[in-house]
Amino acid sequence: MRGGQRVSTGARVFSWLRRWAGELAWVSGALGLVSLAGLGAGAGAAHELFVYAVALALVFPPSRRRAAMLLGRRARKRRWREALAGVADGRAAPALVGYKEDALGSWAAVRTGLGGALSDLEARSEALAAWLGAYDVRFERHPSHAGVAVLRALRFDPLEAGTAPWPWLAKASTDLWEPVPVGVDENGREVALSLPWHNLLVGGEPGAGKSVALCQVVAAAALDPSARLWLLDGKLVELAAWAGTAEGTAGSDICEANDVLCRVQEEMEARYRELLAGGLRKVPPGTALHVVVVDELAHYSTWPDKRTRERFCDLLRDLVSRGRAAGVVVVAATQKPGSEVVPTSLRDLFGYRWALRCTTPAASDTILGSGWASEKVSSHTVAAHQRGVGWLHHESARPVRLRAHYLSDPEVASLAKRAEALRSGRQG
Repeated sequence: MRGGQRVSTGARVFSWLRRWAGELAWVSGALGLVSLAGLGAGAGAAHELFVYAVALALVFPPSRRRAAMLLGRRARKRRWREALAGVADGRAAPALVGYKEDALGSWAAVRTGLGGALSDLEARSEALAAWLGAYDVRFERHPSHAGVAVLRALRFDPLEAGTAPWPWLAKASTDLWEPVPVGVDENGREVALSLPWHNLLVGGEPGAGKSVALCQVVAAAALDPSARLWLLDGKLVELAAWAGTAEGTAGSDICEANDVLCRVQEEMEARYRELLAGGLRKVPPGTALHVVVVDELAHYSTWPDKRTRERFCDLLRDLVSRGRAAGVVVVAATQKPGSEVVPTSLRDLFGYRWALRCTTPAASDTILGSGWASEKVSSHTVAAHQRGVGWLHHESARPVRLRAHYLSDPEVASLAKRAEALRSGRQG
């Protein structure tokens, strides 16, 4: 027992020395300099040199701030180690193997201790946040190592910080083969969509920010002079600013919408004939894309005349199911996310789905897919004041929570004018 006690005490001493290694190194270095000065010039001179050094450190603010930052960072790393040890529940504490900080908080790469599991650590995320004095601690498993995770300690919710301007606002032109930035996730990271070979479904109740989210995609397509834009605007006003950049437009008349979809279908068939002649299965990168935007899908999909309504749904379903390989991208949005508006047979064809605030879990699942609400991924929990906040299911296996970038009406007008000038130059 006594030998075991000596080992335990030694381990505690070693752990304490490791936590305070930086501060001890600073003190040892200062004492070493004083000792060297004492050997060369006497103890009195060494004492004076030490006093002058302390005075200089206090007089020059940059040095003082830098020292405070370094010491503060080490203190925060030490706090992380203490927190990991505190939630270990008697097992070996997880090891801190990586650490960095940014304006929102800190990132910690953690490896589980002997006998521990990541699921245990994930279950203690709230306890970690309390220990660290953080707003929240987010958990992310390493993609290829079962014993490593990245923990994100946030000082505040990035989605409450207000909307950020669209990063492509100042670009002279765009290329839709590049990922389009659409928002910021809850870790403060940029979220982008790769549109080629994909389709996007956007849904949310009125005032949730659906138009703001949709506008970024339309702007990116309009500013790509090679892209061909087709606009179906059931409310007449949402896409009106971009009418001058479109190959074809339709308003509230479903017959006009069907005519536009028929034209796109003809373009798709022509593309497939070209692919067949060239021995290709899909369009290569750099090919001009056809972007079909349907704002207020419910206006068309619930049209009173059954025959006309079914014609619209059949055309849209054909473009969504077959158009990807031909370079046809369909972006559809609705503020009535119900099964009668977005049938499952159509929803499941959309590779990307973006659910903004909805009134019920069922409405959120209509966009994201059945079952996500039961896993606490539901836009019905988004607060009413969080305009533009929702869940996006794209490349990742699990939807990500994000806030859409914002484009004001004057910015939209300016971008549309720039896009028209680009396209007139192309036609000239």
